[in-house]
Amino acid sequence: MNFRDFFNENEKPLDTLIDGCGFCSIFRTVACVGDSLSSGEFEHKWREDRHLYLDMFEYSWGQFMARAMGSTVYNFSRGGMTASEYLDSFAEENGFWDEEKACQAYIIALGVNDVMNRGDEVGSVDDIKENYRDNARTFAGYYGAIIQRYKEIQPNAKFFLMTMPHDIKYRPEEKKEAVANLIYDIAEKFDNCYVLDFYKYAPCYDELFVEKFMLFGHLNPCGYALTAKMVMSYIDYIIRHNIKDFNYVGFIGKEHLMEESLYD
Repeated sequence: MNFRDFFNENEKPLDTLIDGCGFCSIFRTVACVGDSLSSGEFEHKWREDRHLYLDMFEYSWGQFMARAMGSTVYNFSRGGMTASEYLDSFAEENGFWDEEKACQAYIIALGVNDVMNRGDEVGSVDDIKENYRDNARTFAGYYGAIIQRYKEIQPNAKFFLMTMPHDIKYRPEEKKEAVANLIYDIAEKFDNCYVLDFYKYAPCYDELFVEKFMLFGHLNPCGYALTAKMVMSYIDYIIRHNIKDFNYVGFIGKEHLMEESLYD
């Protein structure tokens, strides 16, 4: 074994899929904030003019991660979710701001329903103010406010912000690029934020991908399992290439232990 291979400067995210979960296992609690693609949603053609949609969380990529990591992974998600609905009602109604559900890491995968389906204004990082209540009512403002609220609950948590991959369904691509650029700007604005750039590094959801890994407009079981592998591989890559940033992960949510030790 040559541990220096962990730190290959020429490596790109998702060059290879890891076996197991890699260094993702350092997180004991994770929350997945997202929409149907974070909820294990299956789509079934009930009849010619009707499709049935079911969130089956045990098949979500978050729960594939939970089983691989041996950690608690929450689905803070639902089919059709937008950043605005999450902030304005959904999280509160489901107890997702509760301190007992505070996590060491948050993975945020939003934007498809907001920008691609509904046509919400993307906005810019300038829409995010010091007080989240003052944020502009744009995708950027709502997205930033979600991070701000979780930072109030768990100040030292790590955030992994996912961009949308290329695919043959959602057009125009310019919107996805705008969201990807925004997410990089948001990651620069806040500390402890990292980008899972599926727009740049994930495979295109082309005809072959659709044939193998999708069920109508959503993923099939293997598609969600593959997504879990990509998410864990990407987070493992980020940890290995920024390893000192993660020295104190074990103290996230337990900062009082560090303070108490000063007086022992």
